[in-house]
Amino acid sequence: MKKPEILDTRIICESTNPLFPYFAWPSVARLSESTLGMAASGFRVKHVCPFGKGVLCYSHDEGATWSAPGVIIDTPLDDRDCGIVPFGNHQVIFTSFNNGLAFQREVNGMDRAQPCAAARERADFIQAYLRYARALQVEDEYIGSTYRISYDDGATFGALRRAPVSAPHGPCRLNDGTLLFIGTRFNGDPNRPLEKGEAGDIQCWRMDAAGAFIHVSSIENASDEDGPMESCEPHAIQLPNGKIIVHIRMQREGEHKVFTLYQSESFDNGLSFTRPHAVMHALGGAPAHLLAHSGGVLVSAYGHRESPYGIRAMLSKDEGETWDVDWILADQGMSSDLGYPATVERKDGSLLSVYYQNLGGKSVITQCIWRLPTF
Repeated sequence: MKKPEILDTRIICESTNPLFPYFAWPSVARLSESTLGMAASGFRVKHVCPFGKGVLCYSHDEGATWSAPGVIIDTPLDDRDCGIVPFGNHQVIFTSFNNGLAFQREVNGMDRAQPCAAARERADFIQAYLRYARALQVEDEYIGSTYRISYDDGATFGALRRAPVSAPHGPCRLNDGTLLFIGTRFNGDPNRPLEKGEAGDIQCWRMDAAGAFIHVSSIENASDEDGPMESCEPHAIQLPNGKIIVHIRMQREGEHKVFTLYQSESFDNGLSFTRPHAVMHALGGAPAHLLAHSGGVLVSAYGHRESPYGIRAMLSKDEGETWDVDWILADQGMSSDLGYPATVERKDGSLLSVYYQNLGGKSVITQCIWRLPTF
């Protein structure tokens, strides 16, 4: 097993409220020379519930300590998968998306049928809120992919806005400082997410000067010798030479199960993309977050949801042409309910990766500080 040098692993964000013990799906970025920001969905009852809030923690000492989570996005729906990306001149975008009430009722109905009394009580609590939210008709105003923009390095944020696509770690910052949002699309009208299997799930949108998004291109859905797969949860990075690399979560259930990463590239600033191709084995893990280290190594971190459960990274020294996969950052996960790592480079050249893990009674955000191996 390949393991880099691990300098520190510890919980950095958790809840002390037993009713809302669940934090998940983090992102991390350098907001300014002196400040790191860690975004996540927090104060949740469980993996799918209507109470999720988009929160942000700050560190002013390279991850040695973190502030308590402050709420940035809190719609009446389930705000999840929070991204944080600096761009332009002192600007920061905070992204999220939410689930509709019908989906919430379907998932919650499963809990109501459980024999555990505590689970049924929790389900009744959620169901009461869902009836309240439906009566207020909140979906018309809030459902979809959302974002807020800061103009002071993430200290304060502007009004809530709607985006046409969603990705766990948010948009890609281009070399000119603008944003390219490559994500799972919401079908024209952001009130309805696409159903699984619909064509052209991954789209590319550019943000204009007014903060609105303009459609640029799409990425072809992938398949293998066993048939089509679901494409979702991409993350992209632009390298100094202009090449854009996208890592896409590919999955399929059944006899020929797939849960892995495919890669697509653009050489024209996102106007077109290559057909996605596999970069590791069929159950390697997903989704990914890409980072270009100052030493020239490209890092893609991802969750590994087969035993041993944990967090892994793949490394490339040739701008994503080839990858050295399965460097283990953590392998003590209690279940497959973990992952979504994101990475930032610290001032000393070490790396700080954040991820979530379910510890049984609660779900927390953990950080791992590590150094690139020599290879």
